[in-house]
Amino acid sequence: MSSTLDDVPEQQQAERADQAEQSSLGRDLALYTVARLGMVVVVAGVLVLLGAPLLVAAAVSVIVVMPLSMLVFGGLRRRVATGMAERAAERKSRRDHLRAQLRGEADADEQ
Repeated sequence: MSSTLDDVPEQQQAERADQAEQSSLGRDLALYTVARLGMVVVVAGVLVLLGAPLLVAAAVSVIVVMPLSMLVFGGLRRRVATGMAERAAERKSRRDHLRAQLRGEADADEQ
């Protein structure tokens, strides 16, 4: 039996869209984290090759990579920030709706 999006109720479509946004946020956050850690490793490796002790190279690379990654990975950082803001807004909306339901101000069928 074939099912189309028109057959699925709106709530299920909204839940699927939320799951897609969450997976996108998770993917972007993981990618940004791996990119920043990779940059730390690369900078520390270069410093070690230049003769710096490993611990000093690691400390310096963490300090250097913080502002550098904001410039290099700016687009990815903005996607993560946007995704987190959207997720926070959705959570706030759901929380406000639940509080309104508990006060008796909103019907359970509205959402």
